[in-house]
Amino acid sequence: MSDSVLVLHTGGTIGMVDTPDGSAPAPAALAPYLEDIVANSQGELPPISFMELDPLIDSSNATPDTWCTIARILYDRREDHAGFVVLHGTDTMVYTSSALSFLLPDFGKPVVVTGSQIPIARARSDGRQNLIGALQVAARPDVPEVSLLFGEFLLRGNRAMKVDAFGLDAFESPRCAPLAKLGADIVVNRSLVRASAGEPGLMAARLGNVAAVRLFPGFSASILANICRPPLRGLVVEAYGAGNGPSDDREFLAAIERAVADGIAVVVVTQCVRGSVKPGAYATGSALMRAGAVPGFDMTSEAALTKLAVLLGQGLDALTVRRMMQQDLAGELTL
Repeated sequence: MSDSVLVLHTGGTIGMVDTPDGSAPAPAALAPYLEDIVANSQGELPPISFMELDPLIDSSNATPDTWCTIARILYDRREDHAGFVVLHGTDTMVYTSSALSFLLPDFGKPVVVTGSQIPIARARSDGRQNLIGALQVAARPDVPEVSLLFGEFLLRGNRAMKVDAFGLDAFESPRCAPLAKLGADIVVNRSLVRASAGEPGLMAARLGNVAAVRLFPGFSASILANICRPPLRGLVVEAYGAGNGPSDDREFLAAIERAVADGIAVVVVTQCVRGSVKPGAYATGSALMRAGAVPGFDMTSEAALTKLAVLLGQGLDALTVRRMMQQDLAGELTL
């Protein structure tokens, strides 16, 4: 095995150039900057290998197939590198980092997802420091899981949230402490880092059809009924507070019951930035559980959605999926 780090450029702001329609990914535009950063690091950065998706994508165009493609590339090259950096657009970065944590169980090596808010070709780009930090973390053996690095913090990939559309501290992890802080030194919170519990796997054959809905006052049961049709197999409900919904709306609860009866796994997460779904805390939350939904506890919506898609893609029955959605598979929830 080499001590090199594979840098996989998928697209995103970090490698974009200006076009008449606005910034857009450009093949080969990023490589010279990356090579220059490593060459002038005075040995502080690891040797790298570089590859790009073809075509590069703006992350707003990412699909579940994109997650599977990235996972396959990393898995196939696992034995060739000490660690991996995935350069990605910020808009759907959290979906990808969450998905990779489930698609690559017990990967056992660092996979650091990062990007920037300003293209690296611009003088004020945050991409340079994010890239340097990601390379340094990926070269270390002490965070062997999927993470997301932005600014000063290394976050667990399936716990991160994008909190700012333009600010340079664009990501936070309100429900889980950072895995590391990057200051004068890289200080790893070793008590949080997950060790591999088995052989590396790849769950990228296919993903289940899933959707997410956010409750709001006046949410129509007909919306839910229209969503819960084939080929849908999993639904994430972003509920109020501790997992509450409109318990007085019999049509809404009946739509949940019908979905569950039809074999759709329904998982409830909270709309709140902090906190968790707490079954039984309120009658309005208990009604959802009685209708057949299961609690997602403190999972983010992105983690719940990608976890559900990966589990359903394995051909598991709905009862098994419902049970596993309440289990901690990759550090995505607190029990």
